[in-house]
Order: sequence, then C-alpha cells, then structure tokens
Amino acid sequence: MSYIATATNKHFYYLDVRIEDIDIQDIASGLANECRFNGQIDNFYSVAQHSVYVSYLVAPEYALEALLHDASEAYIKDLPRPLKAILTEYQMIEHNIDLAIRKKFGLPETMSDAVHFADLMMLATEKRDLEIDVGSNWLMLEGIPSSDFVVNPLTPPQAKALFLRRFNELYKGTENG
Repeated sequence: MSYIATATNKHFYYLDVRIEDIDIQDIASGLANECRFNGQIDNFYSVAQHSVYVSYLVAPEYALEALLHDASEAYIKDLPRPLKAILTEYQMIEHNIDLAIRKKFGLPETMSDAVHFADLMMLATEKRDLEIDVGSNWLMLEGIPSSDFVVNPLTPPQAKALFLRRFNELYKGTENG
C-alpha cells in the first residue's frame, strides 16, 4: 500500500502526488498532531503552532508561504535533519509533495529567503523558550535573532484551530482547500 488515509478520508499516494488530494484540513490536522523537535522536548509543541508564528514574522506578501512552509510534513512527517540528509528517496518524496502544495496554493516553487530567515528566527525562539540543548550553540543560528514571541505550547486542537484561522485570514482563493 503506497498511500495513507487522511483525516478527510482521502487517499494520499506518496508515489503519485495529486493536487486534488491535498486538503487544508488534512494539513492542519497533520501539523497540529506533529510535535516539533522529534518529540524530544518536555511539552508537546506542534508544527502547526510553529508555522503560525513564522507567518507573523514575515511581510504580508510572504505570510501564506510562511504558514505552509512545513505543510508537506502533514503527509510525511518530519525527520531529524541528520537522518533526513542521508535518506535521498525521502527527500525526493518530500520535494514532490512540497511542490504540489506550493502549486495548489499559488506559492513560489522554492522557499523564499524571507520565509527561511523567519523559520530560523522561530527556531532560535523555540530553542530559548523550550530550553532545547541548553548551553550549546547551533551553527545554523549564528547571527539569527530570536523573535519577540514567547512560546507557550498549545494542545493539538487549539493549534489546529489557530492554524485554520490564520489560513482563512491569508488565503484569498475561492475554496479553502
């Protein structure tokens, strides 16, 4: 079986990604139930909540892209960076899903520099507030300031509602998903 059944009862095929199978409700559910940092933190903190914060750290023209920058993880989940780097097939599948999501929602094919920087700002903020790897310096965060946000983790249902509310503020399409 090369598909998963989604929260909206669609079949999402990893080797045949179809735009019509991408649904904002599935994205919101998947991201709200996915814990950042591979779950290696004291309190559950979702990718959905992270994504909402990133969407507020960019100029308005980048906000939807920022909100959806990790949307592929709703379908494939994320892997720790060192593991992902050695799994080239995973990277290819992730890339194809990301491209389909970007096409569906009218986003640029590759991540904007503004979104990448905001994502790193949130990483710095999360490292600070969630006390991750205290006392160590992460090279990728050199010169990256943390944001003014204070991360207080939400429950998955709260994060899903927050994510969908932000999506509805930003998405100007005729259908939301």
